[in-house]
Amino acid sequence: MVPEVSVVIPTFNRAAMVVEAVESVLAQDGVDFQLIVVDDGSTDDTPSRLQRLSSAVHYHRQPRTGVSASRNRGVALSRAPLIAFLDSDDLWLPGKLQVQTAFMDGHPEVMISQTEEIWMRNGRRLNPKIRHRKPSGDIFRRSLGLCLVSPSAVMIRRELFDRVGYFDETLPMAEDYDLWLRVAAGYPVYLLPEPMVVKRGGHPDQLSATPGIDRYRIRALEKLLQSGRLSSEQREWTWAALREKCRVYGTGCLKRGKKEEGRAILALPHIYDAGLESR
Repeated sequence: MVPEVSVVIPTFNRAAMVVEAVESVLAQDGVDFQLIVVDDGSTDDTPSRLQRLSSAVHYHRQPRTGVSASRNRGVALSRAPLIAFLDSDDLWLPGKLQVQTAFMDGHPEVMISQTEEIWMRNGRRLNPKIRHRKPSGDIFRRSLGLCLVSPSAVMIRRELFDRVGYFDETLPMAEDYDLWLRVAAGYPVYLLPEPMVVKRGGHPDQLSATPGIDRYRIRALEKLLQSGRLSSEQREWTWAALREKCRVYGTGCLKRGKKEEGRAILALPHIYDAGLESR
């Protein structure tokens, strides 16, 4: 029997946290789901902890290849028409799958949705800044500045991956920013306003807090400009975002003594600037 939703959890060396994440999925009711945990070469006791959990957990272990490859492998192993992700440091609140599945079933034209989330840092609740507030619908332009889609909050129809591609396995960071921009360029991303995810931050291996992440956001914007999928208006917005990120990141490189990288980054927008002016 085909499940309604496949849930994919990628993890690496987060034994305690991933067990809590898995338990938050197993506590979901009202939806027939498949739960896949992709262990990206953990060297802690993740395997033994996960193997002691419910037989409903489909545990897959692979050599260390990164979070994008882990999510993509989970999608390849999935069987349901709807796919949801949960990062191993986050949690779902009760009813998350039921509420979101009902929304997707009631709106068959919707390809992707996300729920609101509760932000926690070192055990304390945070209020997101205004610029982090999630929009609903056409989110492309706002998403150029920063990532406004949370992997742990999304639900996606399987065919969307065939249309826009998968997580880019060449990007060690900002892989979600890259994918959501490709999605938002062609499809609305709808927001369910009820918080159904607990997003836990403050731990040392949190990718979004890693220095240098803007270098990979710049690469994602380059890819968009080269894709041929953008409207003329979207292309101008993307070029402007690239120019600003290059200015900030390149200037930062120069200040830190990374002169060669800084000069290369600062020169990058002129390629696209010249392209726009020649049109």
